[in-house]
Amino acid sequence: MTMPFHALDVTLTRALTPAELRRTVRVMPLAANHDTTRLLALVRAKTPDKALKQLRHQLGGRLPIDVITTHYPDPYGQILLNVAFSPAAYTALEAVAAHVERPPHLFVQEAIHRALARHAVEEADRLDRALQHLLAGTTPPQLLAALGRALTHTPAGVPC
Repeated sequence: MTMPFHALDVTLTRALTPAELRRTVRVMPLAANHDTTRLLALVRAKTPDKALKQLRHQLGGRLPIDVITTHYPDPYGQILLNVAFSPAAYTALEAVAAHVERPPHLFVQEAIHRALARHAVEEADRLDRALQHLLAGTTPPQLLAALGRALTHTPAGVPC
């Protein structure tokens, strides 16, 4: 059985210099975004988790890595996250997680899920308020016509 490739996103704490990027590409093929603050890598490993750890091991000392994530969701719709905490930050995390009687990795996972759920609710509320504001000054048919025009408008210079 062949080992699969896993697409991983690497978010950096700062842009890479051209020399840093050249040196790193010699170790592992990477695709960089326009300002070299994000990279995409294909890593061969048995599981996405092992691919994250392998990439962190190979590039962690060479690059200012902030976070590594899987590019595609797993079968459960989850994006895996790999964060390296400083020793002091991890000690603080362990203390807080112990206080709520959770392992550190579950404490972080649950905190991220709560933050994402809160963001989704706040975004839905923001959109509802914006829509109510629009409806206060126009009729639903006018708003629908404007929406149709906006969705079918082709920006200048973009071929149809």
